[in-house]
Order: sequence, then C-alpha cells, then structure tokens
Amino acid sequence: MILTVNPATEEVIAEYQTMTSGEIEEILNHSHRDFLSWRMVSSQERSTLMRRLAGLLRDQKEHHAALISREMGKPLAQAVAEVVKCSWVCDFYAEHAALFLKPEESDLDGGARGVVKFEAVGLVLGVMPWNFPFWQVFRFAVPAVMAGNAALVKHSPNVTGSAIAIEELFREAGFPEHLYRTVHIALEDVDRLTGFMIDHPAVKAVSVTGSTAAGRAVAAKAGRALKRSVLELGGSDPYIVLDDADLALAVDQCVAARLLNCGQSCIAAKRFLVHASVMAQFEALLLHRMKSAIMGDPFDPAVEVGPIARSDLRAQLHDQVSRSIAQGARLLCGGVMPSGKGFFYPPTILSGVSKGMTAYSEETFGPVATLIEVGDDREAVMIANDTPYGLGSAIFSANRERALAIADRLDVGNCFINSMVKSDPRLPFGGVKESGYGRELASYGIREFVNIKTVFTTGS
Repeated sequence: MILTVNPATEEVIAEYQTMTSGEIEEILNHSHRDFLSWRMVSSQERSTLMRRLAGLLRDQKEHHAALISREMGKPLAQAVAEVVKCSWVCDFYAEHAALFLKPEESDLDGGARGVVKFEAVGLVLGVMPWNFPFWQVFRFAVPAVMAGNAALVKHSPNVTGSAIAIEELFREAGFPEHLYRTVHIALEDVDRLTGFMIDHPAVKAVSVTGSTAAGRAVAAKAGRALKRSVLELGGSDPYIVLDDADLALAVDQCVAARLLNCGQSCIAAKRFLVHASVMAQFEALLLHRMKSAIMGDPFDPAVEVGPIARSDLRAQLHDQVSRSIAQGARLLCGGVMPSGKGFFYPPTILSGVSKGMTAYSEETFGPVATLIEVGDDREAVMIANDTPYGLGSAIFSANRERALAIADRLDVGNCFINSMVKSDPRLPFGGVKESGYGRELASYGIREFVNIKTVFTTGS
C-alpha cells in the first residue's frame, strides 16, 4: 500500500494499491501492442492529439496545480506555472517533431544515395522524481511519444495522485489506452520490479531523473540488459558573481533560483561563488531577501517557500547544515528546525564556506545558500568545477566576453549568463560527470530514443 502525505499538514491524502509483477507484465504487453500501432500513425495525427493534450493542461491547470501542491508542497502559483510549462512542451513537439525526425538524404559517389531515418524503438521506461511531478514526466514522455514510442512511468510514491492524473490526461486527449501508463510499486519492491521492467523485451530504453544514486542503480540494470539510457541526476550548481556584476540583478536571480520549489531542484542555485570585493555587499542584500521570504501554507498567495516534501529529506538537510556549522561555516539566518506541523525548513545562509565542509561538497536539496569567497576569475572556475556534479551554472557580469570566457571553462551541461538556470523546450538539457548523460528537450531530446537507420541504395 502507498500512502501520500501532505507535507504542509502531515495529513494522509490518499491510499493506493501497489502492483504485482503479474499486473505489471500485463501492462507491458498492452503497451507494446499499442506501440506497434502507434508507430504507424502519421506525425500529423500525433500532433493533433498532442495539441489536444496541451489544451487540457491549460484548461485544467488550477485543478492539477492544487494536486501538486497538496502532494509535495510547492506554492500554488509555482505549481500552476509547472502545469502551463507542460502544455508548452506539448505544443512545441506538436509543431517541431516532424522536422526533428525528417529523414536526411544525401547523394553519394557513383549514383548511390543514402537516407538516414529516425524510427521509434518501442516502450520507454521513465523513472521519475517527486520535485516537479508533472514537468519531469512531460519533459521525457512527450518527445518519446511524438517519436512514435510508448511510455511507461515509475513515479515517486509520494506523488502517486499526480502520476494517475497524467495517465488520465493522455487518455482524455485521445491517445491509445495503453500508450502512456504508470505503475505503482511499493518502496521495498522498487529495485526488484524496476529490474523486471528493464529486463522485459518490450522495454527498449530508460530515462531517469533523480538522485545520482538512483541513476547509478538504474543505469547498471539497463547496461546489463543492453538497453540505452538517459540520466538527469543531481547537481550542485555554482552561481558566480563577479566584481562587475549588477548586484541587484544577481541577488534577485540567486534568491529566485535558491528558493524556487523550496530549493528542491537539481538545477537550483546551491553554491554562490562571490568575488571578494563585492562579497560584503552581496551578503547583505542576500540576507535581507532570504530573511524576508515568507514561508508557510502553499495555498497562501503570499507564500514563497513551502515545506520540504518529506520529513526524512528535511532531517537530512538539517544534518548537512549542522555539520557545516560545526566545521566552521557561519550561520547568517535560518538553520533552525521549526516546531509544529509540516516539514518546513527556513531559508538559510551559510557564509565562509570552504573546501572540506559539507555544504561545499554535498548537494543541499532545500532553501540553503552556500557562500564561498573567490579572489579572481581563475579561482571561481576552479571552485565551480571542484564538484562531482556538472549540471547547471550561472555567471553574473557586466562584461559579456568575460562571462563567455568563464562559461567555456566550466564543466557543466548548462550555463546561463545574468540569469538563473532553467529548462526550456527549445534548448537541450542535461549534465556531465555525476549529473548524468544524454539530453532532453529540443531536437536532441527526441532523438535519444529512436533508431537511427541508414538506408543505402544504388542505381536508378
């Protein structure tokens, strides 16, 4: 049995029955049969259904946003924005999928001709996280389905209601009944049944968004089964603030990037690398903004910071903060576990952080800003890269060329200049090192789960 719990009130929302391997086997077989028909459907017909799905998301955005906020604590306005963003990715691929998958033809020597085709591979398994319970799923599933594949999702148990809602949306839009399915697995059965699904002949690929540990485990199973995988994993994103930065802009973007979703994002700003000459000013501005951020009920329009999604995650975050302070970090605000109901954790700033401290090396999944002083651009790059992660990064500078030169030296998949890091359907998204491999979104994302087939012909 799966229980979903409201992290703001600690009240049980719903109970869900888990699935057996036999029930999952039946879903896999149904999905494979629907894939065999779906791959023959024209791109135009697929686009029509995808646009219908986009419209449903927009029409029902308040309903689905409320479900997201109840299940994982995101402030309601942020949840609405998440649902709307899902409609954007649907419209984007409805418009562009045919172009991204258009066969590439070339004339070769001696009258020969080569054609490269992009063909669906089959059923793609998505192992998805709770922090963006709609967006993470749509980001992987929409391009997979528009390429002619079927999608099967193993969602995080604490957002099971969202998982079911997404499946119902695909059906309501008119997609084949089993083309998009979700499975409900008890926590103690995740390892065994995920392996069962990956080993199943109907499953041809796996997409994972989650922790580095989860990515390692799933990728190992996929590797043994010779199935391709895409991993979008953890991050410890550096935000570099140079001495010529617009500090008002930098602080605005840094706070937004740290507090969005209560800091529970792989691409949240986590390490602030600030030039020594502006550190005092930046620190004062950051402290004012973090202390003034309103924490509380996600359904209150004034609230910027909701609860941490689960009690164990809050305890882990507090332990990281406590260890960092014991190691010499200065606590400027926050850092105290609130009393009362709900898994809340206040916006927190740790200053004077240096190598060897927990906050320097570990990913903090919550509203905790880590301040690290740097002397020059070279040191900023060195510290930014001094992490096992390599997902996102940001640079704040009035000198575009200077910022671009630093961007070229960062070991990351994404670098934003004078802006917070964000995913965008028009741009490829993914990381390097322990942040994963492969890309989602844009043309790169839809081509991750296709067979690139070469057809060679000679003569007339």
